[in-house]
Amino acid sequence: MLVLYADLPDRPLCPSPAYQTLARLLHQEAVPLPLVKSALLLGTLRRLTRATGMAPLPKIRSLAYFLPMIDELRLQPLPDGYPDYLRLKLPNLSNGSSA
Repeated sequence: MLVLYADLPDRPLCPSPAYQTLARLLHQEAVPLPLVKSALLLGTLRRLTRATGMAPLPKIRSLAYFLPMIDELRLQPLPDGYPDYLRLKLPNLSNGSSA
């Protein structure tokens, strides 16, 4: 999870102690790692695909930003293979290219 988080755009350069605490809590609560990774991808891509002309969002400061996506995916998981699709889209969008 840390590697994926480190590769995301608009996040702190180093994970904070709060990030590490929340990551441990998610692990203790047995939140599946693929679900957390999907939430990181989904949340990031939603930020990157906002409507043109909207004010830029502030940088992501915490893993807590992704908790609503984790809750959403607990209720409605992504279809099989969709996280791979999101992973493929991310480099294009984070480099400013259209996807």
